[in-house]
Amino acid sequence: MRNTLPKSIAKSWAFPALLTFGALYGVNAQAQEILARVITSTAVLQQVAVPRQVCSTAEVVSEAPKSGAGAVMGAIAGGAMGNAVGNGTGRTLATMIGLVGGAMVGNNVEGGKSQVQNVQQCSTQTTYENRTMHYDVVYEYADKRYSIQMLNDPGQYVHLAVTPVGALPPATTGEPRRNRY
Repeated sequence: MRNTLPKSIAKSWAFPALLTFGALYGVNAQAQEILARVITSTAVLQQVAVPRQVCSTAEVVSEAPKSGAGAVMGAIAGGAMGNAVGNGTGRTLATMIGLVGGAMVGNNVEGGKSQVQNVQQCSTQTTYENRTMHYDVVYEYADKRYSIQMLNDPGQYVHLAVTPVGALPPATTGEPRRNRY
């Protein structure tokens, strides 16, 4: 009869023994990347002011400046009519009154042309946006819960780098390590 351990006992000590054997013989003592299960991942938001320039175009009606041609034509016509009335000093006075009166009437008759211009009016309006600053993440590793902040949502798992305590960093050159005692 062969002496064997029950399967449950073999399973309970076999895995730790293999890990110990691997750690002592031939496994490089560098960081190992493992996955830890994420329990919660909560986005931390901040409200940020975003200024925007808003422009609109409006039609503005304005009168064009008068050319003065109506006043000149009115003055000539009024002067001619005043000159036709009276004689001597009265004629001179009638011509002067005709000039001034004709200029005023001619200026009013000319009238102003109205112009329509498109005017752009701009103003700055501030809107607010919610932006994700980071994520508060709770994950579980070795039956313990840990909290960290991450720039991106990790998804279902967090990548961890586990390094044995006291492990020397790997040699960067081809020379063997020497003890420094």
